[in-house]
Amino acid sequence: MTTIPQEKWGLRETADWWSSGQASRQQIYGTATEMMLDLASVQWGSRVLDVAAGTGESTLMAAGRVGPTGYVLAADISASMLNAAAEVARKESLTNVETRVMNADNLVLDADAFDAVICRIALMLFPKPAKALTEMRRVVKPGGKVAAMVYSALEKNPYHGIFYRVVRRLGKIPSPAPGEPWMYALGDPGALEDVYRRAGFLNVSVHAVPIPRRFPSAADAIRSMRNSASDVSELMSRLNDADRELAWAEIEQQLRQFEGPNGFEAPGEVLIGVGTK
Repeated sequence: MTTIPQEKWGLRETADWWSSGQASRQQIYGTATEMMLDLASVQWGSRVLDVAAGTGESTLMAAGRVGPTGYVLAADISASMLNAAAEVARKESLTNVETRVMNADNLVLDADAFDAVICRIALMLFPKPAKALTEMRRVVKPGGKVAAMVYSALEKNPYHGIFYRVVRRLGKIPSPAPGEPWMYALGDPGALEDVYRRAGFLNVSVHAVPIPRRFPSAADAIRSMRNSASDVSELMSRLNDADRELAWAEIEQQLRQFEGPNGFEAPGEVLIGVGTK
């Protein structure tokens, strides 16, 4: 596996790092998150479950939509992440948000308890995504919707695609095996739809949404990548020092193709799956 080990998500340092990136993540995923909430029919007065909520960006967006008569429960395996989410909710005087430590494979919640369930950029990292979706289906009300955002295919996301190709080649690191959790595990055509159908959903649909990545320059894009706590740093740590420097130089050289008069802009894409109970 090339993702952050589960135990690391619980560390305060990981939560602090993740919190520090909220503004940049909002720039990248904000529009797509609004679409996810639309597809899940999150509206005024809704009861919403946010699975793998992390530090709560999608939770807070949902809380704004449901208003004071609604309710949003942020669930995650990391108490540190949820503490950060709760703190932001307090600062924004949101009284309709609750946090609870919980594993997506085993949601300790009543059946038919929520109007909608959302899950942003996490489903592909679960060891058993169909099982997690089955749990989400169980806790949503009949007729309710579950919407999950994942990364599209790696070739649609060259910001990371270039990195993976270069590092794997230099380190002779094999690609993840089919079914192995990693960032792009559900990006292949039909993969996300398949796990939704296996989880028993009706009216399944998948929507591709662009997420361009913008930086002042390719050098700034590299700096952001170097600060990543994801599988980017885990993969790079497998190289020796000389190959690591070679890799960064080659990655930056290839990323320069996305520089223009207005700075750096690389295309990107996420998929949003939605199904009805």
